[in-house]
Amino acid sequence: MTISLTETAAKRLSSFLQDTATGENANPKGIRVSAKDGGCNGYEYAMNTTSKPAADDLVVKQDGITIYVDAKSAPLLDGMVIDFIEGMMESGFKFTNPNATSTCGCGKSFEAGDCTPSGTPCGD
Repeated sequence: MTISLTETAAKRLSSFLQDTATGENANPKGIRVSAKDGGCNGYEYAMNTTSKPAADDLVVKQDGITIYVDAKSAPLLDGMVIDFIEGMMESGFKFTNPNATSTCGCGKSFEAGDCTPSGTPCGD
């Protein structure tokens, strides 16, 4: 399982995670990245902060950032690169996913051929 952060994304996430940690004994947080049913192309990317993995999470570490990926999303996100762009018209995280056969114009949703590399039907 591989998910990579660009240098810009790693810096942005590191700063964000540091800002969200509170209290003297705050657990270091990581991010959970997943693919959820929805969006205009079948799946949409989800990313949120978390302090610990769920039972089926795969764990990737890069640049001091812990990335949790649930087992169901892993085949859909394997090899993905997460970048952060900042501009006048658009700012935010950008996902480059080699498993996506098509993407929405906004870049937040995608289709993956037969829905997963394992052929699992959409919506399960």
